[in-house]
Amino acid sequence: MKIAFSPCPNDTFVFHAWAHGLIPGAPTLDVLYADIDITNKLAADGTGPDVLKISYAALPWVLKDYALLPCGGALGRGCGPLVLTRPDGAEAPTPAALSGRQVAVPSERSTAYLLFRLWAAQHVPGGVGEIVVMPFHEIMPAVRDGRIDAGLVIHEARFTYPSYGLALLTDLGNWWEQDTGLPIPLGAIVARRSMDLAALAGWARASVEYAWAHPEASRDYVMAHAQEMDPAVAQAHIDLYVNAFTAELGDSGYAAVLTLLQRAAEEGLVPQQDYAALLK
Repeated sequence: MKIAFSPCPNDTFVFHAWAHGLIPGAPTLDVLYADIDITNKLAADGTGPDVLKISYAALPWVLKDYALLPCGGALGRGCGPLVLTRPDGAEAPTPAALSGRQVAVPSERSTAYLLFRLWAAQHVPGGVGEIVVMPFHEIMPAVRDGRIDAGLVIHEARFTYPSYGLALLTDLGNWWEQDTGLPIPLGAIVARRSMDLAALAGWARASVEYAWAHPEASRDYVMAHAQEMDPAVAQAHIDLYVNAFTAELGDSGYAAVLTLLQRAAEEGLVPQQDYAALLK
């Protein structure tokens, strides 16, 4: 069975057991390791594999062909995207500083981008200027070097941005949680609707549970794909993004996804659809 997920520590940790034939009855996996911006496009254009990790923000474009699985993905609290700028003297940066400015984002079909646009609609007078899409790993250096005014970052950048001399303008996860009371929907696992979705969910959940029960088993696999990441950073990444919602979305998880998509549709950022029906 073909599957695509990122080489990030949370994904390799979650799928290690399944990818290595450790889940009884589960089909053998043919894994494509790809950045989430690539998997978003594969799912949207119909050329994607049987199962993919995509951004929740990409769901509106794939729900005709793919169904959301209730496990294996990334939701959480205290794990949201950050908006970073260069320090400007002793004063802390404010949202007004983004008015008419260039902001780098890793993808225009990411939860991070949707959260940023929803936040900016409330907090940036007149709106931001140009949105520049660039690879995730290039964003912090571009902000540091003055080639871009601000950057939207995700994942391990939460732990590493101070080393670039950057300042935190806002934590979009904190804003979302305070505004909605819900967890932050980041990465979704989707599967083709023609497949046995219940069986897929069971195998994915079993892989999550194996990872928790045998954390040492996946260590070499995780680090082999972690792009020279420090082991402590990789473990912090796993601790942050692999949680109870990874094993089961539950009512609050589904509510978070539905709220995100409905708000984005109201702002004209995603198509209007009956998301309540499509997500179940």
